[in-house]
Formats: sequence, C-alpha cells, structure tokens
Amino acid sequence: MGSSERPRSGDSRPGVGEAIGGAAIYPARLAARAWRGRLETAAEDVLSAPEIGRILDRALAGPLPEQLAQSLIKHNVVERVVQELAASGELERLLDKALASPESLELVDRLMASDAMRHALERAIGGPEVRGAIASQSVGLMDPVVHGLRNAAKAVDRRLSSAPEVFAGIASRGVALFVDALAIAAVTFIAAAAVGLVASLVGGIQPQWLAGLLLALGDLVIGVGYFSLFWSTAGRTPGMQLMGVRVRPGRADGNLTLWRALLRTFGLALAIIPCFLGFLPALFDSRCRALPDYVAGTVVVYDETS
Repeated sequence: MGSSERPRSGDSRPGVGEAIGGAAIYPARLAARAWRGRLETAAEDVLSAPEIGRILDRALAGPLPEQLAQSLIKHNVVERVVQELAASGELERLLDKALASPESLELVDRLMASDAMRHALERAIGGPEVRGAIASQSVGLMDPVVHGLRNAAKAVDRRLSSAPEVFAGIASRGVALFVDALAIAAVTFIAAAAVGLVASLVGGIQPQWLAGLLLALGDLVIGVGYFSLFWSTAGRTPGMQLMGVRVRPGRADGNLTLWRALLRTFGLALAIIPCFLGFLPALFDSRCRALPDYVAGTVVVYDETS
C-alpha cells in the first residue's frame, strides 16, 4: 500500500518539463517580436530612401522591363496563370464580379450612348458589305421557292395538256396572271390614295358617281397600260418573269408591237369576263393558245432567262 501512494516519475516529469520549456522560450518570442518590428521599420526606411527611388527609376528606364516582358512571353507565364485561374474557377468569378460592378455597367451605358458608337453602328449597318450580304441572303432564300413554284406549275401543265413542252400551259400562265393582278391592285390603291389625298384638300370629289367613274377609268388605264407596256417592251410582265414564261409573236421571235400588245390586252379582258372561260382553249390547243393569243396572234413559251 505504501508503494502505491508514491508519485510516479512518468506522471510528474512531463508537466515540469513543459513549464520549464515554456519559461525558456518566452523571452525568445518577445525578442523575435521586437526584432520583427524593427526589421519592418528598417525595411520601410530603406525603400523610402531617395537612393532606392533613383535605382528603381534607372532600372525601369533601362532594358529591364522589356527583358522581363520577353521572359514572361517566352515561358508562357501569362498563359499558365490564366489556365490556372480558369481551372480553379477563379477567372470566371473575377469576370462575373467585374461585369456586375456598377462601374462596368456605367461604362457600357456611356459607350452605347456615345456619338462615336452610334456613327460606328450606322456605318456598319448601312455599309455596302452588309447590304450586299442581306441582298444575297434574300436572293438565296427565294431561289428555291421560285424554282419549286415553276417546277410544280410545269408538272400541272404537262398533266393538263399534251402540247410540246416549249409552250407554257394554263397553270404557269394562271399563277403569272394572279401575281400581275396583285401588282395592278397595289398600283391602283396607291394611285387612288394619292388622288383622294389631293381631292380632300379641295373638299373631295362630288358627286359620288363621278368619284366612282374616275376610279373605274383609273383601273382601266392602269390595267391596259400595265400589260401593254410590259408586253411591248420586255416581252413579259413581272408575274410572267416570276414563272419563267414569255409572250412572243406566233411565227417569230422578239417582243410584241404596241398595237399587238393592245390587242392581246383586249383579248385578255374578253377571256376574264365570262368567268375565265376564255382560257379553256389552252387545254386543247397544240400550242396552248388561249383567247388572248387567238386575238393577237401570239404564243406563250417557257423562258427562264433573266
């Protein structure tokens, strides 16, 4: 029992050793703190000395910055730093922070509102390159549509008539006439709106029957002038141009004379009045001629050249 009450040497020595070690290190820590403060003060004094400033100025004025930049480029330091930032996600965070800052938003607003940016956008959008690109894209988009429409109309022509393939059938000519009717309606509407605007300045056209008569005469003049002018000069109307067909004299090439174009326009009106029955002969004629062609001595052929 007496031996069990004695303190063990293994239990008491570590506590005494730690106390002694701590007492021995404490002065060293105090000295290190004091010397660190003195070293920081000394370093600040050295760096703020005029001699150090002159040394740095001479170093920066010499070839050192260029050599440093060349070394950075040679060893791909910038690329490695950027790759490391991208791999760690720090680059994305920095960019998001920079873009979301009020200064960045204010800078973008000022840039977009500046006269220089407005002039640059106007030159870029209104430049010949952009206009040419838009025109080429529009033409490239419409070409398949036009070719598909022409081919479909030709297929219907061949099913409805056994005439030689050089002569345009009733389907192609019907689509062309529909397009021309839309064009005439647009021109008539614009002309009527212009006349109405001018007439409103003097109180309008009175009486009403006179306004209706003038409108009917205007439609007649525009229609006759439209077909006669295009047939006698270009050999085709815009609708016929779209469908790739052309009207020509029955036994010769070339465009129609003005007199023959007027006769064909008159025959076209006769063919339309009885519910378009004047176009039925084109289903049976050997050259797909309709009433306007019999009246003017013409034929309509396929011609997809511009």
